[in-house]
Amino acid sequence: MSKSRTLTPFLWFDSEAEEAAEFYVSAFGDGQIGSLTHYTAESAGMAGRPEGSVMTAGFEVAGQGFVALNGGPLFSFTPALSFFVNCSGEEEARALFDRLGEGGTELMPFDRYPFSPAYGWVADRFGVTWQINSVPRTDKLAPCLLFVGDQCGRAEEAMTLYMSLFPQSRVESVDRYAAGEGPDAEGTVKHAVFSLGGQEARIMDSAHDHRFTFTEAISLQVLCDTQAEIDRLWDGLAEGGDPQAQRCGWLKDRFGVSWQIVPRVLSTMLGDADRGKASRVTDAFLQMKKFDIATLERAFEGR
Repeated sequence: MSKSRTLTPFLWFDSEAEEAAEFYVSAFGDGQIGSLTHYTAESAGMAGRPEGSVMTAGFEVAGQGFVALNGGPLFSFTPALSFFVNCSGEEEARALFDRLGEGGTELMPFDRYPFSPAYGWVADRFGVTWQINSVPRTDKLAPCLLFVGDQCGRAEEAMTLYMSLFPQSRVESVDRYAAGEGPDAEGTVKHAVFSLGGQEARIMDSAHDHRFTFTEAISLQVLCDTQAEIDRLWDGLAEGGDPQAQRCGWLKDRFGVSWQIVPRVLSTMLGDADRGKASRVTDAFLQMKKFDIATLERAFEGR
């Protein structure tokens, strides 16, 4: 049983969500496939997907829940948001690196580095990237944000903002670039470990000539119990972001990172056996930017 997590990574695939979920559960060997949702007539029309086809596949690996979406060929995964895996030792790390790398691309070879006795970075066959480390930690898996291009040098600003919005957050360690470690500016974040609501996350700056940035292919979903919580997180994360990217609970923050601020009760509504209720809720939320729980409840009850 995994502990409660503040963030749930949400992965946008073209049509491979189920295949990817099964692959990750097999690769890690300790996970499970969760619930599936299907496109209704309304959501299928909006997304250009077949009615009744799988919309999302939930799965869990390394104690972390994920949601995989079949959303069409709109976005591509990039190393700007990867997943850092803390293994029990070199043998486990090597095996996982090799398994995830089947049909994929090696970004950093599995080897000894100054920061780890055994580490590698790989893009799997779907394009999702994984940093595999042989040193164990309490949280086996953590999202890792890489700030490049126009966003380079803003990792610490982002970390400070995120920690201000989530209770029980703290900095665990910060490794900074020293003088002469160009092209990165002295004092910017080489690698930092912090927690959001008790969940480990990592963040880095890199001034090298990376030809990628954050995309909507990976967003960070936060489930909220109250409207006040939705309002606080939405307002804090949306400030300075792209208003055009705000739809159905999705937003882009000022750094280009995508988030979903979602009422926890929504999944129960959409999974109700009365498909009329689910359809009315879908109709309602497709009109929203920020979710409004009271409006969703009225739609659910047919009022």
